[in-house]
Amino acid sequence: MSEALTLTDVPRLPRGVRLRFDEVRGAHVLLAPERAFDLDAVAAEVLGLVDGTRSVSAIVDALAAKFDEDRAVIEGDVVAMLDDLAKKRVLDR
Repeated sequence: MSEALTLTDVPRLPRGVRLRFDEVRGAHVLLAPERAFDLDAVAAEVLGLVDGTRSVSAIVDALAAKFDEDRAVIEGDVVAMLDDLAKKRVLDR
């Protein structure tokens, strides 16, 4: 994917990629074929909202409401994180 993710894109986890809670590590991980990504609590919150129906903008809105934070503060971080995961081919839009 060469274009950056936009607020209107609707991200989803591609086939074979799953968000799971690892009991041993006590943390969420993103599992992909032959790869695993350790996630911090913020990344897990964001990816928990990636369901293939919400746009990036809707995800930002949900996080801003949940954490009572300025939308502009959250937007840049969410777009950057999701764009990075898309470049690693563990997120589709």
